[in-house]
Amino acid sequence: MPKPQEPLIQIGKLAKQLGITTRTIRYYEEIGLMGPSKRSSGGARSYNRDDVLRIKFILKLKELGISLKEMLTLADTFDTYNQNFDTITPRVLEILDLHIGKVDDKIANLSSLRDDIVNYRSRIAELLQSQSSE
Repeated sequence: MPKPQEPLIQIGKLAKQLGITTRTIRYYEEIGLMGPSKRSSGGARSYNRDDVLRIKFILKLKELGISLKEMLTLADTFDTYNQNFDTITPRVLEILDLHIGKVDDKIANLSSLRDDIVNYRSRIAELLQSQSSE
């Protein structure tokens, strides 16, 4: 019994569904984050379920602050057709640890900035209060 053909989604519909542009999807293909898309007889790009999942994964990594360059490193390490989690998992953890460190640094800088702003505000409030009591 032949396998039913997997439904494909056209690039415009996929972009709209994911809240990105068609140019973004084409760019991910151009730089090698995705394999080449399927083409209709008219040349329109179409994507299967695995393609959609891959784009969603790319968008999630991007949301986490992972750069496209780091994603390419992961893509080189991890072939979706030969899913070797032994090689990709340590690399993903390494990249995530790096980003945790960056976030911690940002939190420390923001906390320091907050303290500076609070102190500055206090000095201004004291100055205003001393001027109004004169």
